[in-house]
Amino acid sequence: MWDNIFKPVDLLQKGLSAAWTRNAVIRNNIANVETPGFKASDVEFETLMLEALEGSRFKGTKTHPRHIDIGAGNDLSSVHARVVEREYTSMRMDENNVDIEDENVKLAQNSLYYNTLMEKMNSELRRLRMAINEGR
Repeated sequence: MWDNIFKPVDLLQKGLSAAWTRNAVIRNNIANVETPGFKASDVEFETLMLEALEGSRFKGTKTHPRHIDIGAGNDLSSVHARVVEREYTSMRMDENNVDIEDENVKLAQNSLYYNTLMEKMNSELRRLRMAINEGR
């Protein structure tokens, strides 16, 4: 029971960390929009988290220490945001592939994503605080 009490907060923390990393990557892309030969980067996180969640849907509960483990369980500790370089495109003759309009849209989307996760985190922490204070 106590193992799962902070699980939503841990998942939200991973999402917030990925959004923070994505924000830094987007800002770096925007800063290098005029740099010849610069290749933009992206952050992979949501697909990695989804794969980890889908691969670990079922975990059996052992009632005796000598029982065999069933299922993979939710080992999400190994899921982290991964920065990947976009090598396959070129926006200009100088081999730079940063599309400033696309990066600005991604920055706005990421800001909304981060703020939404932060609101959810605050909600989870208020819920835990209320449970600790017995509803007072």
